[in-house]
Amino acid sequence: MGPRTARALLRVLRALAVLRLLGVRTAAAQGPARSHSLRYLFMGASEPDLGLPLFEALGYVDDQLFVSYDHESRRAEPRAPWVLDRASSSLWLPLSQSLKGWDHMFTVDLGTIMDNCNHLKESHTLQVVLGCEVREDNSTRTFWKYGYDGEDHLEFCPETLDWRAAEPRAQATKLEWEVSKIRAKQNRAYLERECPEQLHWLLELGTGVLDRQVPPLVKVTRHVASAVTTLRCQALNFYPQNITMRWWKDRQPVNAEDVEPGDVLPSGDGTYQGWVAVATPPGEEHRYTCHVTHPGLQQPLTATWESSLSGSQVTAVISGITVCSVILFVGILFRILRKRQASRGATQEYMLADLE
Repeated sequence: MGPRTARALLRVLRALAVLRLLGVRTAAAQGPARSHSLRYLFMGASEPDLGLPLFEALGYVDDQLFVSYDHESRRAEPRAPWVLDRASSSLWLPLSQSLKGWDHMFTVDLGTIMDNCNHLKESHTLQVVLGCEVREDNSTRTFWKYGYDGEDHLEFCPETLDWRAAEPRAQATKLEWEVSKIRAKQNRAYLERECPEQLHWLLELGTGVLDRQVPPLVKVTRHVASAVTTLRCQALNFYPQNITMRWWKDRQPVNAEDVEPGDVLPSGDGTYQGWVAVATPPGEEHRYTCHVTHPGLQQPLTATWESSLSGSQVTAVISGITVCSVILFVGILFRILRKRQASRGATQEYMLADLE
């Protein structure tokens, strides 16, 4: 694995960790309705000794990484071909300046939280996820959450212009940030106006890429461990990420508590993959069907597990192996006998030659 690949993988792992920490869903149970989102992830440490930089920012459109920024370079870097090909300097410069501002604000916020938690020594980490989602009906959902040292900490509420403390030690910071409403109004303006505008601009840049629909390749595999048989339905190489995967038994949906949902994750080539599993009694695999719905499919797709070899096929294979083994054995025996006969004939000729 090269340095670039390793850094890219580390970014993905960090991003997934922040998303899970701050409650952003990536589960395979998402509905097929199409929406678009713009999401920024900020992460960093007070001291660069935990494998994290002082500040790093990642920007995603529909979970597609399009920009990165770090404290050392202080520069926004395009991370998607459609951004490299179409973004003009006049549009990219404001984004770069905005991320520089977030770099400074992140350091200030981390210092404030550390002071209010009486954490003046050792290194501590801060994670932030903020952005917006625009649905098909043009309604907007916004989010702005802070995580501190791996725990939910604060969440901004634009409707009321205040903060919700996720833990007791966040109360001091909540009260401090709520003293002045200027910051809260700026936050709301970004979430409700600037974020959707930036999202629409990015969607225009990504026309033909972000609006494409690639249907999933679906297969069902079986896994047997001890007395438990598990069927896993896998959906591969699909785009967008919105997908629904459900198990049915005897033409009835399986209860959610009996199903193990999997995450929808990037495949590394701009598409996604996901899975969902169900435990089945041995010998009843044929009663289960996986139902998949995706914007790239004209109608729901169904898949079942099929044994690669039936009982008659197994018998035929075993019989074939047995026959081949017998033929091979007979062939080897025949060659040995021929060699012995040839050896005896040569000995007799030699003895007759001596008698002459």
